[in-house]
Amino acid sequence: MGAERVERRLAAILAADVAGYSRLMERDEAGTLARLRTLRHDMIDPKIAAHKGRIVKTTGDGILAEFPSVVEAVACAVAMQRGMAAGNAATDEHERIEYRIGINSGDVIVEDGDIHGDGVNIAARLEGIAEPGGICVSAIVHDQVQGRLECAFEDTGEQSLKNITRPVRVYRVGPRPSRPHAGETPALQSGALPLPDKPSIAVLPFQNMSGDPEQEYFADGMVEEIITALSRIRWLFVIARNSTFTYKGQAIDVKRVGRDLGVRYVLEGSVRKGGGRVRITAQVIEAETGAHLWADRFDGSLEDVFELQEQVAISVAGVIEPALKAAESARSAHRPTTDLTAYDLYLRAYAMYWVSHPRQVREALALLEEAIARDPRYGPALGFAARCCMHLIGEASAPDRDATRQKCVNFGRRALEVATDDPGVLADASFALASFGEDIDPDDRACRSRPRL
Repeated sequence: MGAERVERRLAAILAADVAGYSRLMERDEAGTLARLRTLRHDMIDPKIAAHKGRIVKTTGDGILAEFPSVVEAVACAVAMQRGMAAGNAATDEHERIEYRIGINSGDVIVEDGDIHGDGVNIAARLEGIAEPGGICVSAIVHDQVQGRLECAFEDTGEQSLKNITRPVRVYRVGPRPSRPHAGETPALQSGALPLPDKPSIAVLPFQNMSGDPEQEYFADGMVEEIITALSRIRWLFVIARNSTFTYKGQAIDVKRVGRDLGVRYVLEGSVRKGGGRVRITAQVIEAETGAHLWADRFDGSLEDVFELQEQVAISVAGVIEPALKAAESARSAHRPTTDLTAYDLYLRAYAMYWVSHPRQVREALALLEEAIARDPRYGPALGFAARCCMHLIGEASAPDRDATRQKCVNFGRRALEVATDDPGVLADASFALASFGEDIDPDDRACRSRPRL
């Protein structure tokens, strides 16, 4: 065996685990595991990556991550807790998944990718005394972050932590008192996210104006497609669907959305589908002032639905940054399928998946398989089918896990072959393949089996 690689460096350490994990597992083991996997994939892992963090290891309900700065670590923790609180708003109290987070800064010993040392131990103990949905940080973190982020700190004094010889001064991260919002949970009040250094936008759920609740999936799917089209614009920062859809069905305060999500602009609108025709209305609002910058209406037949989506994305891009050519969006946009029935099946599956019940996920997978049968090169359907398979494999009682795993790998490989530059397809396919030890060739995206070490 080769010599182990050992180094020492300064890092900000974030430790998190699920409050009441044993209780949740006792109530519904398979469902809890599936929900945790979805949370990791859709919200937690992307937020850690967005704040330049590295996941060191996971332990069922726990996560250990390191960051290059305490500012990034605390901003990530605030964003995580805000996202969790928003997602739990419509969930029964006894079914909620809530993380406790502890953050410390100090020297760590890095050994074969893992980290050890007093700094790590203190972060873990801080997490242990945090409240569900809360964040506790050490004094060194407080001193470096205070005044640099929109959040407040409550000094709880020196605390005796388990297996830590000296007392540690602990601060709870909470809301800045000058910005209370009625009806928000403490995690949602924990301060506004800083604006990114480039134009940023959140696309809120569109209203379904069809007069038919069964068409809700179509309106939601339209928003998803517009988010995807906007995300291809390199100079535009676009908030992910799982963050914006927490506002679905709520009375929207655009200024609050801007603060909660850290965006400069908000896109909202409506969709009406009927008689083979589609009408999309949309408007862009400057979040800080509430000023309406642009509004327009797009009409067309169902056969023109992809062109309508592209028109919305291009128009929004032109309004947000007139100095940059919106043609960049047109060049990068592409039609994922020419089969409208396959597209409709995909939208139905997407809406059904978010229920997160195994039966609905199986039905969503069946719809996606119908869509793929109609268009075998439909990238979004292939990638999302791989995601559904991963969800189902997490069921402890699933009778066909081996067959589902093989499906997952097959869908993932096929998705990579047709993904081009679609970020959603690439993310779904790569995550599925990486989970089963599939090595992805960066040159031709071909996959070959490689056992996990």
